[in-house]
Amino acid sequence: MKLLPKILIAVFVCLGIGFLSSFSTQSSIDTWFTTLNKPSFNPPNWIFGPVWTLLYILMGIAAGIVWSKGYYHKWVKIAMYHFVFQLLFNGLWSIVFFGFRSPGLAFLVIIVLLALILLTYKWFRIVNKTAAYLLIPYLLWVGFATILNFSIWQLN
Repeated sequence: MKLLPKILIAVFVCLGIGFLSSFSTQSSIDTWFTTLNKPSFNPPNWIFGPVWTLLYILMGIAAGIVWSKGYYHKWVKIAMYHFVFQLLFNGLWSIVFFGFRSPGLAFLVIIVLLALILLTYKWFRIVNKTAAYLLIPYLLWVGFATILNFSIWQLN
């Protein structure tokens, strides 16, 4: 399979995880979440959808590039395993934070997620530098989200 089909499949999978995890988000965003104390740097709610859509697309492009290097290659496999694990923790965070309404437990999940993203970045960089660079906005956003999650946990 060539590069473009792999990118399209990976983007579809990433957007799919985002879509599925949004079910737990939507059940709480207009109810429970509005009652929480939030730090002054909390972005407006409308920004999250477009930002996550863009990040999932960039993640999918990056994963497609790495995947296209040949899944038979040991480093590609390791990179993709890390990618899948971080993607699962990405979806888990929404379930824990919004679905379980547990900012404290979600903070633990996002710490693991951040570590997995860093490992994914490391392995993507070994396979393809462009793919790794495409993960930088995601890494930065999740870093910001980690601080935001911690602040919300502490304020509530």
